[in-house]
Amino acid sequence: MGIKHWAVGAALVAFVGVGAWVYLDAGRSAAPESTFVLLDGSRQTSADLRGKVTLVNFWATSCTTCVAEMPEIIATHNKFHTKGFDTLAVAMSYDPPSYVVNFAESRKLPFKVALDNTGAVAKAWGDVRLTPSTFIVNKRGEIVKSYVGAPDFPELHRLIEKLLAET
Repeated sequence: MGIKHWAVGAALVAFVGVGAWVYLDAGRSAAPESTFVLLDGSRQTSADLRGKVTLVNFWATSCTTCVAEMPEIIATHNKFHTKGFDTLAVAMSYDPPSYVVNFAESRKLPFKVALDNTGAVAKAWGDVRLTPSTFIVNKRGEIVKSYVGAPDFPELHRLIEKLLAET
């Protein structure tokens, strides 16, 4: 009987897990109000995201998947930037600012990088703790898709093209 209960429990956990992934992509919700402090000291708010399709990526220099996906994030940014697409990389609060600056400069990141020193931005965006976590925000400032882990980039590119075509 113990095995049967374990199997039912595992099935329930799997179902709830699938439900959580579906929930992340169900409907569109406004991007949370937050202020991003960029590496150059300037500030950007969630309201500033409106009018463009934006990829918001929570990452850390100590995250191997984050570092591995960064060339694809750069390529995605470069492919769509002139068409009204923007990218904002938000470094997690535990990431030393000097590491983030060094990473951004040495990799010549072509997009905005923010430091989330207090963790307030990650908290506002659904209490992000796992990196990479990526959100796609449409021109109206609504989150339309989120990814935990590296996105499927061909699928992401199709979504970006669709969102850029929306008026």
